[in-house]
Amino acid sequence: MASLQASTLLLPSSSSSSSCSRKINAAIHVPNLPKLNFSVPKISTRKQLGEELNIRQDRFMNTLITTTPIEVRSDKSTTIVTTQLYAILEAVADRVEMHANIGAQRDNWNTLLLNSINMITLTAATMAGIAATGGIGMPLLALKLSSTLLYSAAMGMMVIMNKIQPSQLAEEQRNATRLFKQLQTQIQTMLAIETPTQEDVKDVMEKVLALDKAYPLPLLGTMLEKFPEKFEPAVWWPSNQVQKKNKAKQCNTPRDNNGWSEELEMEMREIIQVVKRKDIEDYVRLGNLGLKLNKVLAISGPLLTGIAAIGSAFVGNGSCAAIVAVAAGALASVVNSFEHGGQVGMVIEMYRNCGGFFQLMEESIEATLEERDLEKRENGELFEMKAAMKLGRSLSQLSELARKSSTSSHVDEFASKLF
Repeated sequence: MASLQASTLLLPSSSSSSSCSRKINAAIHVPNLPKLNFSVPKISTRKQLGEELNIRQDRFMNTLITTTPIEVRSDKSTTIVTTQLYAILEAVADRVEMHANIGAQRDNWNTLLLNSINMITLTAATMAGIAATGGIGMPLLALKLSSTLLYSAAMGMMVIMNKIQPSQLAEEQRNATRLFKQLQTQIQTMLAIETPTQEDVKDVMEKVLALDKAYPLPLLGTMLEKFPEKFEPAVWWPSNQVQKKNKAKQCNTPRDNNGWSEELEMEMREIIQVVKRKDIEDYVRLGNLGLKLNKVLAISGPLLTGIAAIGSAFVGNGSCAAIVAVAAGALASVVNSFEHGGQVGMVIEMYRNCGGFFQLMEESIEATLEERDLEKRENGELFEMKAAMKLGRSLSQLSELARKSSTSSHVDEFASKLF
């Protein structure tokens, strides 16, 4: 605040001119203010500004070079694994296409060979019948020779066809196509929702090689035996696949014990017993029955055709050779149609595949239950749902089947409702 102080001074006036004058003096007092020091930044010259920018740029590059390699090494490891899986995925997709094309080709083999052999056999039987109606001389010889040659050709083609079983070959390729597509989907899921490791790459490669061995493409050297001594289910998975499945596959669930309980373990054990007693046993029985039937048909067809060829060579001599030639040829055509038209080999391969499916499921459940560390198992609820879906049942139906198996040693129904 400023203070104002005023004083009035009276000056004496002279006698000659008496006048008064009034003078005002004012003084303003301002309080002392604190001193403020302001620093004005120095304006850098163009040269100094350039040097400062260069220094900052060098510091940034040094920091970038120091910190970047750590991230690159981590990303590089993940990128290599992902690249390897994509390479395997391309190979699997190529195998899917190859097996599908070869399956269609071998299915055409079955149709073409069946029709060709039947036409040749029936033509030879017709010639033998015409020769027996009274032909003489050169016409009789021509008919007999033609009939014998046609029967011989049909017998040779029938032997080859029965050996390779084109309908069974086609079914093998169809199964291989389905399993490779399943593996393709698994790899795509792994790349989408998981972080793959080098161990995953090895597992996938083992699965691919196991499928190649179970369903070979060539016919010579590696073709599966079509008439084994004993029927055995197909095996298309690596021997150590089931143990490797027990690695930690936990779900984000608040429940303890990774979704497992004593009731669920008992339920899975009962399901295994039903699969063993009903499904696997039934498919092995049907497979052995179909294998025996196919062996009989594979021998009967060429044998009847050979008898017809021999009978046709003696047609026209007043014997019953014509009856043998015509009747045996007709029976051979019927047997060939039943074996390959009915696709007995395809049915046997279907039984092999179904038996392998249940065997894989049995091994998977047993290996999972043998793992005592619950955290290393697959989540119990997820495992139960997968088992129910594979068997074509709901969760309640699966529990009901396990309850029936636990209360009675004889269960009327099969575990699977799909096969």
